[in-house]
Amino acid sequence: MRKLIAAVAGLVLAGAAWAHNCPNEVKAIDAKLQSSPQLSKETVDKVTKLRNEGDAHHKAGRHGESMAALGEAKKLLGI
Repeated sequence: MRKLIAAVAGLVLAGAAWAHNCPNEVKAIDAKLQSSPQLSKETVDKVTKLRNEGDAHHKAGRHGESMAALGEAKKLLGI
């Protein structure tokens, strides 16, 4: 029973940690975009779309989806 409680507590804490990291990921993407990276307009548009989707998912409480979208945007930016 203790193991089950510990596992559930771990999952709750992991979810909370991801929830607080979403804004940091958005800030990193914004900072990179403001530095005028050498990217095509299409790539910048896709990064911006993914960044906005990630932010919307975060605000809706869907942190897994948020981190996935923000991670893809970061990959396109090379960060």
